[in-house]
Amino acid sequence: MPNIKPVSDLRNYTDVLRDIAVGEPVFLTKNGRGRFVILDMEEYERKQAEIKLLSELAKGEKSVREKGWLSQEDVERELGLL
Repeated sequence: MPNIKPVSDLRNYTDVLRDIAVGEPVFLTKNGRGRFVILDMEEYERKQAEIKLLSELAKGEKSVREKGWLSQEDVERELGLL
């Protein structure tokens, strides 16, 4: 079940931090609508790495669509292995 709190609860942030568990974000609302998320630092870094990986995979997919695949020989030549 998601942990949802009004942003005004941050006035007493020790209570908010006490309710935070690793891997479980806390959603903060303002005027009854979602506004902010508190994440564990490790979770944040993992999400950033996932975003970067997905971005690089999208670039590769776009390159394949536009330029086609490279042969194994072309890859080895580009890497200086031939």
